[in-house]
Amino acid sequence: MRLSEMNWMQVEAYLRVDDRCVVPLGSTEQHAYLSLSVDSILSERVALDAAEPLGVPVFPVLAYGLTPYFQEFPGTVSLRLETYVHIVRDILDGLHRSGFRRIMLCNGHGGNAPAGSLAIEWMADHPGTTVRFHSWWNSPRTWEMVQKTDPIASHASWMENFPWTRLANVRSPEAQKPMIDLDRLRLHNPAGVRSMLGDGNYGGVYQRSDEDMLAIWAVAVEETRALIEGPWA
Repeated sequence: MRLSEMNWMQVEAYLRVDDRCVVPLGSTEQHAYLSLSVDSILSERVALDAAEPLGVPVFPVLAYGLTPYFQEFPGTVSLRLETYVHIVRDILDGLHRSGFRRIMLCNGHGGNAPAGSLAIEWMADHPGTTVRFHSWWNSPRTWEMVQKTDPIASHASWMENFPWTRLANVRSPEAQKPMIDLDRLRLHNPAGVRSMLGDGNYGGVYQRSDEDMLAIWAVAVEETRALIEGPWA
């Protein structure tokens, strides 16, 4: 359930019987022909779909993350590392103060990995509270399903092209884009990254059937739900 559809008294009542919650982590960055909010849309949706049957509240998505390499693409917004870590720490502090003791950070953006490291450090200072950092798209079962569907899967390619990340009246190319040289890409500044990527897709076809995508989504939701259920430390 969405925390935005609860009041403080309902949260207080919930915490008398459960101490779990989910915080989706996203990003605002280029995704070729898809929404700039792909990572936020997907992390929040998988969290909501997974948590709903369990009655676990899902906080609003943190829609900005670490994406300095895409800053030459208009619409991309990247936080500084120190800013991001401070924000995540403040969120965890606030959740702890409220009474949450089992917290999932449901991540939708690879660049947000420092939040996982911060969570480990934060837990050392807060005995009795567990933070689970879950990057939903590359968890074992979900990634296995992606690879089984099409091993050429990457940023802004078909693997992020769900019915809810597409834009109305925007058509993706039908060709398969060659995979970019990731080692070379990592050597470039933002201008060089844009020059190498062109439209922003790292490589692969731009879209697969809804049947393929919904099959992957079902696995992702099930895998995420299992982690929310536990066991927890």
